[in-house]
Amino acid sequence: MPPAPRRASSPSASAGRSARSSSGSSGVGRGSSSRPPLEWHEAAPAPVVLVTGGERLLAERAVATVVAAVREADPAVEVTRVEGAGYTAGTLGVVTSPSLFGEARVVVVEGLEQGTEELLKEATAYLDAPADDVVLVLQHGGGQRGKKLLDAVRATRAPVVACDPIKKDADKVAFASAELRRAGRRADAAGVRALVEAVGADLRELAAACAQLAADTTGPIGADVVARYYGGRIEATGFRVADAAIAGDTGQAVALLRHALATGADPVPLVAALAAKLRVLAKVAATRGRGAGAVRDLGLAPWQVDRARKDLARWTPEGLAAAITAVAQADAEVKGAGRDPVFAVERAVLRVASAAGG
Repeated sequence: MPPAPRRASSPSASAGRSARSSSGSSGVGRGSSSRPPLEWHEAAPAPVVLVTGGERLLAERAVATVVAAVREADPAVEVTRVEGAGYTAGTLGVVTSPSLFGEARVVVVEGLEQGTEELLKEATAYLDAPADDVVLVLQHGGGQRGKKLLDAVRATRAPVVACDPIKKDADKVAFASAELRRAGRRADAAGVRALVEAVGADLRELAAACAQLAADTTGPIGADVVARYYGGRIEATGFRVADAAIAGDTGQAVALLRHALATGADPVPLVAALAAKLRVLAKVAATRGRGAGAVRDLGLAPWQVDRARKDLARWTPEGLAAAITAVAQADAEVKGAGRDPVFAVERAVLRVASAAGG
């Protein structure tokens, strides 16, 4: 039987082959050092794209960015998604096999960290001869499983998109600022901080809040704008309770605490907020006299350092130690060591407030 005719390749497929040929004629260019990791918004089509990290929102965005770029070049592109946990032998070969008319395709393999042994073996073998007209996106949510495959992908110099969890407040502030900039909006430092304090516990919720503010407001976004939309949540957040306690404002701290509890806040994150604030104080206090380099190594935003320095003006080392001890006791009690978690967190707030300036 004569070979099936093939039409001229789509622009996206041509781009994929160009990336492959520039990496070498065998595989995707083995033997070279890996590229620096990309951020999610820098993801672009390539014969193989690796998306790694446990921040699911960013991983989803990275995959969507690649798919959108291919679709922009070829609106009829076929997108196939494969789940790692339910993978059966031979699936990758089927979904990447040459098509009759040479259409561009995107194959997204999700959950490599849960992938079967067959998937890991077949994906590793695929790197030696990536299919024409296919963009293969491999998504790995973190952990050690599949590390050999990840190392093999990196060795090919395929693009790697890092989607690591965003945990530090400084990184959340940077994320929110970038979200608003991409939406063509500007927010001052106080506004971004208020937003992170209100909804920053969950990155997906933070992104949604940025989108809402960008769509529903005009002009610069400040703390007053954030308060109009999320004021009730800001008042109920544990960080507001912690701010008042660390400032030594016992009445305000207890009032905010009781409001937070009355609106459904759990004692565990309230104690965690106290602990987080005290950790920042302790870290900044430990850099006294050590120069600017020591402060930079803390990984804190400048506003956090400035706030901590102001707060430390009313704290003694003994008072800080007493507050940390009180919060450590409360942490154990709200996690099961005590009978009344509400009493435990209120006692901790009172002890922290009384330790300020003591």
